[in-house]
Amino acid sequence: MLILAAHRSLETASIHNKRDIALSVLETVVFFVIVFIGASIVWSTLSLGISPMPSSKKARLAMLQLIGEIERQSERETEVKIEKETEIETERGTGAEQQADGGAIFELGSGWGNLLIPLAKKYPEREVVGYELSLIPWLTSSLLKKILGLKNLQVHRQNFLRADLSRASVILCYLFPAGMQGLENKLKADSDKPDYLISNNFALPSHTPDKTLQIDDFYRSPIYLYALNDKPENCI
Repeated sequence: MLILAAHRSLETASIHNKRDIALSVLETVVFFVIVFIGASIVWSTLSLGISPMPSSKKARLAMLQLIGEIERQSERETEVKIEKETEIETERGTGAEQQADGGAIFELGSGWGNLLIPLAKKYPEREVVGYELSLIPWLTSSLLKKILGLKNLQVHRQNFLRADLSRASVILCYLFPAGMQGLENKLKADSDKPDYLISNNFALPSHTPDKTLQIDDFYRSPIYLYALNDKPENCI
């Protein structure tokens, strides 16, 4: 009996030791993952000059509101265009049939996907593209894209100043003063400009916004809307 009891005691101790080792390994892994994530965010903040801070919920809703207004304006313009072309084609004896194309939506500095993911879900028929240099936020939004099966969404880990923005109909951003200056320089250099730019908090230098929404959030954020192609009919 004593031998059996001792054997069982050794087995119990062995099981506890294995559990302790497993917990110790798990704790070590979790610790290094947390350190890696923290170090990655700190490094990105220092190298980019800004932390991957998401827009407030009210700011995101305001930006979505402006996109909705742009879409409705675009639909009205398309209807007028179709009516005019229909009249011309009717006179020629042929038919005219077109559909409104909202164009691609780009977010520059898309961060954790707090705005990018809802955009892709709200506009499944439109191409939605995000650019984010910070590793962990980019991985997070890329993972969410795959989990949610958002086929219209692309997330690039790339500097948007070196990217081709010519497909963008609307550009969204929450940057910082130097980033806005860089974006303005790029827009001036590019031959093809987006129709609209919506910026959270930071204005586009040398441009007067066509519309400004003042958000009642913690930061009292202004949301700026710019019509970049100088077309009067584009103003909201």
